[in-house]
Amino acid sequence: MSASDPNDVTATEEISFEEMLATVQPEVPQAHVERNANDLEAVFDVPVRVSVVLGRTKMPVSALLKLDTGTVIELDRQVGEAVEIFINERLVARGEIVLVENKLGVTMTEIIKPQ
Repeated sequence: MSASDPNDVTATEEISFEEMLATVQPEVPQAHVERNANDLEAVFDVPVRVSVVLGRTKMPVSALLKLDTGTVIELDRQVGEAVEIFINERLVARGEIVLVENKLGVTMTEIIKPQ
């Protein structure tokens, strides 16, 4: 067989890298897949730290050492103002303090989207 024989499988044809890439079909993005709570089942038992910040204040160490049962600490928030809700030290929501069966709780009023 000669090199020009079309049936010769040993004959090679040069092709550029760009031409080779052009023949590869691009991956089609997968359709949106809906997720539900069952998809998160693996992380349901992962402990997280939830903190609610009622307010903040600054004081010298000498004043801190004088604190005793019944001492009132003035915070930078007003009554009825939203409290901040942190999960693992990351701000995730704001809410309001509620009283449920003689215990304090928090109702989320705003979810904070990550930047």
